[in-house]
Amino acid sequence: MLVKWIRCTVVDRRGFERGQRKWAGLLGEPGFRGQGGGWSRRRPDTVHVISFWESRAFYDSFMARSHDRLHAAQAGTYKDLQVKLFDHRFDVKTGFEPHFTDADVVRLAHCTVREERVEHFALVQEKIWNPAMAGSPGMVRGLFGEAPGHEFLVLSMWQSTAEYGKYQVERVERLTLRAQTEADVAALNGDVVQLEPSWTV
Repeated sequence: MLVKWIRCTVVDRRGFERGQRKWAGLLGEPGFRGQGGGWSRRRPDTVHVISFWESRAFYDSFMARSHDRLHAAQAGTYKDLQVKLFDHRFDVKTGFEPHFTDADVVRLAHCTVREERVEHFALVQEKIWNPAMAGSPGMVRGLFGEAPGHEFLVLSMWQSTAEYGKYQVERVERLTLRAQTEADVAALNGDVVQLEPSWTV
């Protein structure tokens, strides 16, 4: 599965939201699995949208055919667009499905990992972080994705901001030390996204 992560700064909120609803046109596109997104809880004008495709071939076909028509409704409503593609490597918890209706927030952690630490980073994600997240109340599902250049995306969905906040306070610092995260990660940026139900496709 291919994961597409889009981040941008919105300059016309009403126009952007109106355009975002037009992406319902993705339904019926070959290989499309689901899309959701919302507003950053840390930067009020920042939006994140995550979409899922069965394969790169289906995604490339969509980009060549239908993308520009759907996108036209949002032209001029945002700036600073950044797009990253990741290959799904493994699930956080089990049986990841690209559904958003049972989650309230999504946590995105984008990590650039030192080349010689990539295998260690993936191993501790599987053996330390995944069980901790999977066992946390309110954690719905998640995935670990990889892109060229030793870049990784850890995506986790949570029932509420409060549940994610509890996990953050109670476990993250201790787990960071145990996983030797600072030795692995050259750069980390992330966000917590308040999902907008009307954007879910």
